[in-house]
Amino acid sequence: MIGFLLRALIVAVGLYVASRIVPGVSFASTESLLWAAVLLGLVNAVLRPVLIVLTIPITVLTFGLFLLVINGLMIELVAHVLDGFFVSGLGAAILAALVVSVVSWLVSWSVGPGGVEIMVIRR
Repeated sequence: MIGFLLRALIVAVGLYVASRIVPGVSFASTESLLWAAVLLGLVNAVLRPVLIVLTIPITVLTFGLFLLVINGLMIELVAHVLDGFFVSGLGAAILAALVVSVVSWLVSWSVGPGGVEIMVIRR
């Protein structure tokens, strides 16, 4: 559960950056930004894997770039469901997906794996 919340917080940072630099992406409040991050995490966990499997041929033909379209569609879906999160179109959603991906990667890389491993050795 903590891992999901940490990932949602990282996605929230990415969405915030996207709302600042991508025209057509905006939030009504900080609360809607946080809800969008949580909802995007849920949508990505449930719907995105199905779409990836269904679009394997086009993803292979585009050398994986179609995954940005899938991510953009996920952002567009969340914007349609959630009041207070506005995306002006698919182009803005794809750019936002690119920004969120880059920011999420940078934040995850700088924070590290975030997990603590405990090894118990019994004799």
